[in-house]
Amino acid sequence: MIRRVTRGFAVVATVGIVACATARPATTAIPFGRLDTPVHIYTLTNRDGLVARITNYGAIVTEVHVPDRDGRLADVVLGFDALDGYLAGHPYFGAIVGRVANRIRDAEFTLDGARYALDANDKPHHLHGGRKGWDKVIWTARVAETADGQAIELTYVSRDGEEGYPGTVTARTVYTLTNANELKVEMEATTDRTTLVNMAHHSYWNLGGHDSGPILDHELTLHADRYTPGSPMVPDGRIAPVTGTPFDFTSAKTIGTTLKQAGGTPIGYDHNFVVNGEPNRMRPVARLKDPRSGRVMTLSADQPGVQFYTGNFLDGSTTGKGTTHRQYAALCLETQKFPNAINVPAWQDQVILRPGQTYRHVMIHAFTTEP
Repeated sequence: MIRRVTRGFAVVATVGIVACATARPATTAIPFGRLDTPVHIYTLTNRDGLVARITNYGAIVTEVHVPDRDGRLADVVLGFDALDGYLAGHPYFGAIVGRVANRIRDAEFTLDGARYALDANDKPHHLHGGRKGWDKVIWTARVAETADGQAIELTYVSRDGEEGYPGTVTARTVYTLTNANELKVEMEATTDRTTLVNMAHHSYWNLGGHDSGPILDHELTLHADRYTPGSPMVPDGRIAPVTGTPFDFTSAKTIGTTLKQAGGTPIGYDHNFVVNGEPNRMRPVARLKDPRSGRVMTLSADQPGVQFYTGNFLDGSTTGKGTTHRQYAALCLETQKFPNAINVPAWQDQVILRPGQTYRHVMIHAFTTEP
């Protein structure tokens, strides 16, 4: 569904709400289904009429409505209209994944002399926290009005031994739709016992609109001079320059130009890039543009890496919000610690969290347009 945003007046993409940009509606919560406890969907709106919808199931962003160069709003993330779509199985659309995002080689690791075996849910590897990771649990939600804009805080307590990991972890995610036209994602975690944490936000973006076809004509810039090759896709400790390879996005490049050269089975990008600059400091990560609509998304974050994934495994087996999710229908830009870090001695400290420490991860998606 498309709505038009003008400078003085916005027709917001929430049924029945018409609001002046200076008097946006309050955050709303409506039932989205029920498991052991009720599931809700929350609508955040900013003063320019942008809309984000988030559910406390999996801390999932289900919709993000942003304007094109002519002020027309469109939903730019893949997802489903109802909870049943998420329960039926999906490729982590819009979720917070954890306890450890991405892959752990051979589904095992050693920590402080003890060996831990995990579920090989991406055989033979462990992926995104296991068979029932944080994308498949109900988070406790609290809405807030902040100086920056409307926000929702989601909290989850992951018990000792859950999915094979040691320690009880308290995780917190705050989504803020700012009045500067940003979707801000803040993630934190603490533990009572030494463990691993690497949270990531997993939205699938298509700036032309979730139903507009492949993202191969999107233009991408990655602020990354290096990437972490794998065998085939799980990093093995090497760091290589992108110069002269299909992985060079240091200047804006149409994604489809070198996608086939990236290889893989199925073909496409699913690689971790080393973000330029000092790890754990906020800095530019990526810039994505859809030339047809003029929508631009600029991503900043404070993590050492970013996973660029082109939806290679989307195969038409899921349908949501009136469209079938086919290969390359959207892309992911997941800021993160390096995949498989615990099994690479030089990277291990990235993902180890000890009592008294706080894991922190901030990412900011800023939306603008160009002619």
